Amino acid sequence: MATELKIPQVGESIPSVFIAGFAVSVGDYVSAGDTVLEIDSDKASMGVPSPVSGVVTELIGDDGDEVEIGTVVARIDESQAKGDAPAVAAPAVPDVSDVSDGSPGGPAGPAARQAASEKGVDLTTVAGTGKRGRILSSDVDGGQQAAAVANGGMAQPAPAPSERRVERVKMSPLRRTIARRLVQAQQEAALLTTFNEVDMSGILALRKSYQDAFVKKNGFKLGFMPFFVKACVEALKEFPATNAEIDGNEILYKRYYNIGVAVSGPKGLTVPVLRDADRLSMAQTEGGIRELATRARDNELTMDDFKDGTFTISNGGVFGSLMSTPIINPPQVAILGMHAMQQRPVAVGNNIELRPMMYLALSYDHRIIDGREAVSFLVRVKQLVEAPERILLEV
Repeated sequence: MATELKIPQVGESIPSVFIAGFAVSVGDYVSAGDTVLEIDSDKASMGVPSPVSGVVTELIGDDGDEVEIGTVVARIDESQAKGDAPAVAAPAVPDVSDVSDGSPGGPAGPAARQAASEKGVDLTTVAGTGKRGRILSSDVDGGQQAAAVANGGMAQPAPAPSERRVERVKMSPLRRTIARRLVQAQQEAALLTTFNEVDMSGILALRKSYQDAFVKKNGFKLGFMPFFVKACVEALKEFPATNAEIDGNEILYKRYYNIGVAVSGPKGLTVPVLRDADRLSMAQTEGGIRELATRARDNELTMDDFKDGTFTISNGGVFGSLMSTPIINPPQVAILGMHAMQQRPVAVGNNIELRPMMYLALSYDHRIIDGREAVSFLVRVKQLVEAPERILLEV
């Protein structure tokens, strides 16, 4: 009997994902842990591994398809060893709306069918260039051009100059999911944002004094993010509603501190989770963030890296953002936005001095977090960041 490969749970409140592409074909032998397909969620692109070793007998779905969590997308026969003939020699029968008569192309994906309908292209005349001969939307463009040449002896006339300035590109599954989730967050939560600014002089001085010793001991430099992670953890302890979740008519106050840290990956921004941040040293926090960033860059993050986050920190300052209003990551109820550090004149006693200043933004769900709590949370973060020794002493 074949083992079913199902779409796994990828995070809280995520009912479905998109198939980004299959990494194997029917008849291929896979070992347990080998990637069978890539999926896109609002958090990241990730591979779905085979739970067993065997021969792939069936692949279900198409590139770009949206599938619910728990959906069967492949079957793998454990009884067949490497080199054995597959029990099923062809892909699963496609949906009746697919084109699969092989004249000359294979089945068409949903994007290709939509493009063909819009452009009046007969899919039976299009050769597919996708995996297993599937027809892609880009193949439809080629089919349209070829049909024009065949029918009239020449290609379609060039569009007018004004038309050439518009390029229509279909949104990627990941971008579509992100868009849907962000709109959902704004529609379902009562979002507000409060701002403050922090003087980064204390952190800069501390890093300058101990950076060489830190690098010698740990092998990497100490950045800004660990200070904000530790400051937020202390503030979350003092204002527990910011580390909570709404579940129907109940509030779940979480007594653990898993901090989501926004990092850049090849397909955009992802938010993996730094677990039990309250139990980590500064060096462990910096090392954990670096590891997540490296794995995001190498597309090696797993689904477990995105689970159970309780609060998120986003640093738009690395891209030059001076101020923004971040959107919470449901079911979380608050997010801190860091921004670019700038030398600005500020009043210090009776004098005006240039200081390295950074704007902070806290977006929060006003359904369970009052304005007083939100402002007090951000003030507490400011106090700890401006006097980093207080973080170490927890005062």
